[in-house]
Amino acid sequence: MSLEKFLNQAVSSWMSAEGPDSDIVLSSRVRLARNVRDYKFPIVFSSEEGQKIIESVYRSVEGQHFSTIGSLELLVMDELQPLQKRVLVEKHLISPNLANNSVLGACILSENEEVSIMINEEDHIRIQCLYPGLQIAEALKVANEIDDHIEQHVDYAFDENIGYLTSCPTNVGTGLRASVMMHLPGLVLTHQMGRIVPAINQLGLVVRGIYGEGSEALGNIFQISNQITLGKSETDIVEDLQSVVAQLIAEERSAREALAKTSNIELEDKVFRSYGVLSNCRIIESKEAASCLSDLRLGIDMGYIKNISKNILNELMILTQPGFLQQYAGGPLRPDERDVRRASLIRERLNLEQ
Repeated sequence: MSLEKFLNQAVSSWMSAEGPDSDIVLSSRVRLARNVRDYKFPIVFSSEEGQKIIESVYRSVEGQHFSTIGSLELLVMDELQPLQKRVLVEKHLISPNLANNSVLGACILSENEEVSIMINEEDHIRIQCLYPGLQIAEALKVANEIDDHIEQHVDYAFDENIGYLTSCPTNVGTGLRASVMMHLPGLVLTHQMGRIVPAINQLGLVVRGIYGEGSEALGNIFQISNQITLGKSETDIVEDLQSVVAQLIAEERSAREALAKTSNIELEDKVFRSYGVLSNCRIIESKEAASCLSDLRLGIDMGYIKNISKNILNELMILTQPGFLQQYAGGPLRPDERDVRRASLIRERLNLEQ
């Protein structure tokens, strides 16, 4: 296992594998925020403290094997080039925050890329587990296994009344952020997201874009996650999220059925127009590519398009990002050069399905 493997392999196992309700739920993620007792938070700690935390956390998991995730490898952020960090962000293996504030940051990645332990991001430790489809409980089980192991070697900052202490007050308590990535073109096309998002917010959940807070919902992909971490157990948080997601799945399927009944030929036309663009374009920007890929995935799910894997959305949404395009090119590309290479890559990938 090497850095090159993490950078050059576009599709992580959680992207290519099938999971429950994977026609709508692309992935489930669990993240646990933890801090080391008697050390300042990353925003104010010293270089010496930051380095000691990296060493102690890595020492606690070095050589260990957890469930089926394989071996673990340490990546130190200040040893990586900006483009390399960007690729890891695009693969959802590290956060934009860790990539942008990485002087004392590091990440421990599992061989199958389902587990990422970010060190010295907003908190000292952030354990992230990613699974295909709707598998929040399964992701939490693995995250807790790793968390329990680290806690045997590292003394966490914990208060008996409040729970785990975190840099941001909104994470205090369980320190748990659970989220699902959902493809919701039916609800977007039937103009229902405007009413759904406020309703979800009232339930203590939040709707974000593909890369989390502050990001855009490219390609009709939305991230649904909990906001409340204090006063609820981990089980309650996961069950509440799963309940809302189950309702969203039902509404998305209902919207797709309604479109098929009332606007079938228009929807089929939209799908095949996007398929035509992707199959023949010579220049394409990232937003247009994301929109067309969403239409293509919808067409595959609804049976309009045969013999193309539905995982193509997961794969090409990563492959066509600026970092990956430049990684494959072997160096920086101007925006117009990226648009040309993006079009070429999409055409080549679609041809492989023929």
